[in-house]
Amino acid sequence: MTMGSKSLTDRLAVCSWSLQPQTPQQLADYLKEIGIQRLQLALDPFRTNPDVWGTFPALCAANKIEIVSGMMTTVGEDYSTMESIRLTGGIVPDNTWEENWENIQNIARIAQSMHITLVTFHAGFLPHDERDPEFAKLLHRLRLVADLFAASNIDLGLETGQETAASLDAFLQKLQRGNVGVNFDPANLILYDKGNPTEALRQLGPWLKQCHIKDANRTRVSGTWGDEVPAGTGQVNWPEFFATCHAVGFEGNLCIEREAGNQRVADIKAARKLVEAIRI
Repeated sequence: MTMGSKSLTDRLAVCSWSLQPQTPQQLADYLKEIGIQRLQLALDPFRTNPDVWGTFPALCAANKIEIVSGMMTTVGEDYSTMESIRLTGGIVPDNTWEENWENIQNIARIAQSMHITLVTFHAGFLPHDERDPEFAKLLHRLRLVADLFAASNIDLGLETGQETAASLDAFLQKLQRGNVGVNFDPANLILYDKGNPTEALRQLGPWLKQCHIKDANRTRVSGTWGDEVPAGTGQVNWPEFFATCHAVGFEGNLCIEREAGNQRVADIKAARKLVEAIRI
């Protein structure tokens, strides 16, 4: 099934952290079992455990595994509640900024050494009001990060979900950094209860760098998380999602992410089959 110049199936990749691999070989084995040899790669293990993960680029070459992008995390994030992640997420908190900035500089070097041209991450909650002092602070920090990666010809993709599409669109316009765009995750819009994924995708179309294939059901209790579920069993309308990708001209990578449950390989396989069956 094709859409644009490349089929949806050919654009699929797997998020490495979804598989929770302990070693490079285990990750390679999982990919073989899933039947997708393309990867969005968690980069922090290369920073924190280089003795184990340093061999992975050679393993990729031997197994014809393509790394389509990287992902980095920030220290101190607490996802236990919506309020806790609002206070601790991304590069917003002052008490973790110095450590995060040091780590981010290391990640940029690692990504460049592996010829990765896109890195995604959660920047933290973007303030909705430009008069909020946090707005200017985050703008400044994100410009530092953007310029650091731009110096190595690397794009940044900000994860969606923690704010509305309108807020993210306005912030990116204000940021004025050509290498910064969006890693669109339809499930996050549902998990954070921040609007309709298809409408958000349409609004953020000009900023798209990459999409995640992830599904969720909206919360029944305001202010609490929704539930992440296997792709195809939640509230994301996948035919509509892919039709909208096509309508806005997005032909980039589609990375399957699964962050809940204890049958990750099976769930990712099911997501692959879901995409293979889509007809636009």
